[in-house]
Parts: sequence; structure tokens; C-alpha cells
Amino acid sequence: MSAAYWRRAMNTGVLAPRPPPPAAPARSAVTATATTSDPYTESTAPRWLRFLWRTLAPRHVFGGLLVLIFPFVATPFLTFQVAAQSLVLGLIALSLSFLAGYGGIVSLAQMTVAGIAGYAMAVLGTSSSAEISLGWSLWVAVPFAIGIAVVCATLIGWLSVRTEGIYTIMITLAIGVAFYYLVLQNYSVFNGFQGLRELKPPTAFGIGWREPVPFYFMALLWALAGYFLVRYIVRSPFGIALQGIRDNPRRMAALGFHVVAHRVAAYALAGLIAAVGGILLAWYNALMTPGSVGTGWLINILVIAVLGGVKHPIGAFLGALAFVLLQTFAIDVIDRERFNLVIGGVFLAIVLFSPDGLLGLWAMLRARFGPNQTISNQRRLQ
Repeated sequence: MSAAYWRRAMNTGVLAPRPPPPAAPARSAVTATATTSDPYTESTAPRWLRFLWRTLAPRHVFGGLLVLIFPFVATPFLTFQVAAQSLVLGLIALSLSFLAGYGGIVSLAQMTVAGIAGYAMAVLGTSSSAEISLGWSLWVAVPFAIGIAVVCATLIGWLSVRTEGIYTIMITLAIGVAFYYLVLQNYSVFNGFQGLRELKPPTAFGIGWREPVPFYFMALLWALAGYFLVRYIVRSPFGIALQGIRDNPRRMAALGFHVVAHRVAAYALAGLIAAVGGILLAWYNALMTPGSVGTGWLINILVIAVLGGVKHPIGAFLGALAFVLLQTFAIDVIDRERFNLVIGGVFLAIVLFSPDGLLGLWAMLRARFGPNQTISNQRRLQ
């Protein structure tokens, strides 16, 4: 069901019957044979395969080749400290972009959900604190940790979806701050301010997955999975209904949609994405401490999502890349203590000049200096 159909329904308040599709023009036998022989356009092809065929564009192929070649031409420092960290933080920010961009929900608890997954994996698996960690195999601990984080994200959504705007922000911020003080002051489970250390990914196929190149490809795999999952969901009936609820929840409720259930489900899905990012973040840092889920990081995830553009799934990764580059190289120009001033200035500039983030700024530049604008100027001069 198309998005245009839902817009017409929300504008009128009545689901008008859809007009029958126009009759297809007669095709020659050669054309019909060529069309039916394409496995990507047949109705019998898997839905996800047809989705990829319709979604992928030349720029996606170029970007895919670029990210695959990058670790083989870049230094280990750039591969691990910049690229891999950007993918991990971008995956967590993607969960916020999904909620804010397609659900109209600004949650500051996404880093909290990621931290819950990381701490759960450390407690259930192995860490430097043998008296705390249960010693489960990581192949068992990781799925349980993700499940715990998704359940917590669902509960957070159940508590906050009945509010809107600033009240949702304050509730999720309060939950994030409460979890920070819980892990900071609890020593029997979370080891207090010292946290849980020596968190390493499992060894598989004889590969050390925390080495720069293997970890980069592992983070890239899950980043792509999260990206395509969001792209698929927002085009599904659930995603279209969620966008309708974002635009006009009362009208969608009048049409028979359960607004609260859709929003809670969106929190659960965003929690799944954030949980996977939290596991990767714990492996990247090799530890989980209260500083990983502090108030600063709750705000940083929001900054990353807004920098890239919350209306676009790829914007979360662009914002993460810009954030990591500033965090890594700004200290060469200014003092480390002044980093928040720099990122705050960049954030302010992006919000003032391009409310849609870096992608919006790129779209503005293309519209002004692109080939279409050049042709328009030439016609105007004629």
C-alpha cells in the first residue's frame, strides 16, 4: 500500500476505494519473455530480494565498494579508531533516527539501551571480575543480552509513549540518568565506577575479531543489516502506519490503528538496533563503565543523529563519522577540554543552516550548483 494512498486517507479521514490500475499496454512476445525471465521482477522472487533490487542505486554500489576497499588501503588507526567506531556509534544513532524521523519520538535513552546490552553481556559472559560474571559462553550470553535490552526498551517505550514532545525527552533522560547512577553505585552486579573490563568478542574461524580489519568488517556487517532493516521497515505497512501516526495520531486512531501499540513496537525495534550497537561498543572499548552510559553520551547520540539528518537512515552514519573525526583530530588544534565547545558550535551551525543535517546541506548545494540549476540558469539567460 503506497504512502500516497495513506496521505489521501489521512487528509480525508476515509479510506476511499482505490481506483483500478490502468490496463497494461500490449507487449510483444520478446518483451514479455525478457521481463518474465528477470528473477528480480517476478512475483515469485523473495520479497527481500525484490526490495534490494528496487532500493539499490549506482551510488549504493559505489559506496559499497568504497567501504569494502577502505580497510585494505587505510592505516590500522583509521580503520579501527575512526571507521569502526563510526559504524558502531552510527548503529546506535540509527535507532534514534528511526524513532525520531519515522515515529516522531525523540528518545534520549537509546545509549541506555545499548549500555544495558553491553552490561548484560559482561555479567552473563566473562570479564575481569570473575566473582561477578557468570561465565556463560558468548554464543549464549550475547543473544540473552540483546533480548534483555529489547525488553527494557519495550518497557521504556510503554512508559513514555503516552507523552509527547518535551515530556518524552524528559522521561527518557530521567531513565538514562537513573541507569547511570545505578551502575555507578552498584558494586555487587556492575562493579561500580570501575566497571567490567576485558570484554572480547568470541573467536570464530580462527580469527581475532578485535583486530582492526576483522572488527571493521564485523561492525560493517551489522551496520548494513541495521540500515537495510530500517529501509525495509519504513516501506512496510507497519512503517507507513507509523509515519501516519507521526503526522496525525488522532486521525490514525480514528482509522482503527492502535497508536500506543505501534509506538511501543517502534521502541522495541529501535531497542534491537541499539542493543546490537551496544554489544559492538563493549567489544570496541573492551570494557563497560558508567562513563559509557553517562549523560554526555546520551546527548552525543542525539547530536550524531541530528548532524547526519534524522530523516535519512544513512544520516546516522554520516553524523557519526563527522563526530568521530572531530573527536579524533580536533585535539590537535585545541585542548581536549574544549571539544564540547567545538562539537556544540558545529551542531549549532548545522541546525541553523540545514535543519536536515549534513544530507540536507548536500541537497541544498546540489539544488544550487548542480547540473539542473546550471541548465535553468542557461535557459534564464536565453
